[in-house]
Amino acid sequence: MSSETGIGGSAQPATNDVIAVPAAALAARARLKGIGLMCAALACFARLDALAKWLGAYMDPMQVVWTRYTTALVMILVIFNPVRIPGVLVTRRPWIQAIRSALLFASTALNFIALQFLQLDQTVSIMFATPFIVAILSGPFLGEWIGPRRWAAVIVGFLGVLVVTRPWSGEVHWAMLLSMTGACCYAVYNLLTRMLAGHDSAATTSIYSVAFGAVVATALVPLVWTTPPGLMVVAGMVAIGFFGAFGHWLLITAHGYAPAGVLAPFIYTQIVWMVSLGWLVFAQVPAANTLAGAAIVIASGLYLLYRERTLARA
Repeated sequence: MSSETGIGGSAQPATNDVIAVPAAALAARARLKGIGLMCAALACFARLDALAKWLGAYMDPMQVVWTRYTTALVMILVIFNPVRIPGVLVTRRPWIQAIRSALLFASTALNFIALQFLQLDQTVSIMFATPFIVAILSGPFLGEWIGPRRWAAVIVGFLGVLVVTRPWSGEVHWAMLLSMTGACCYAVYNLLTRMLAGHDSAATTSIYSVAFGAVVATALVPLVWTTPPGLMVVAGMVAIGFFGAFGHWLLITAHGYAPAGVLAPFIYTQIVWMVSLGWLVFAQVPAANTLAGAAIVIASGLYLLYRERTLARA
């Protein structure tokens, strides 16, 4: 009698198992969905960087930044606006939104400038330091502290970045320092995105992501303005805004499904797109040290992912 009603001691564990299995399955499905969205976002960002490098041959990098933000803002406001979604501009964390937007603007500007002097595979390999910075800062920001094994992976990953930049060669291009600074800004941006996921909607965060950059770039662009020389360039300017807006919406949505530590290693899928676009669009062949360093960084990042899954199962 007691086993059927769940009152007896022996029946309760079976009930918990029935409840726990679907919950675990739903959590796993949510993480996979977040990973898929993250990979799609990175494909958009690779196209954005390729367009930024291409447009840099026709205009100043700040004008490219302005194009990226203003076009993205217009596109986002067409979809997410106070008329369609009342209260979409209301944020529960205004200071975090402001700091996060400023960091994204700084990362974008630094990266676009660096792209004028470096190959696509070089900039993305340096940006691969982002997951390691995220892993280090996840403790003080999110309370997700890493253990000694993941610390070892972080150290090895940074060694991979050093293989790419080769500071011992005496031939470090100053643009590499811009990329490194941009990676630090982007890492903190990712952490703040995770912090906002439980407070503001993806629509609200998408608007604030580009609004700050649009305002600042609009104030600066008259100083460097160059009239686009043709329709192809204008189309590229529109496309860079689309990939930026859609990519960041995917990124924000992904963080609503999975933790930052799970998503961060999948930034490495971007190397496939960047190497391919560098070869197809700019006839750039990756250097041996870039590929070797990228391989070290990717291996370290995948180990971070493995440890995350191991700890999650435990």
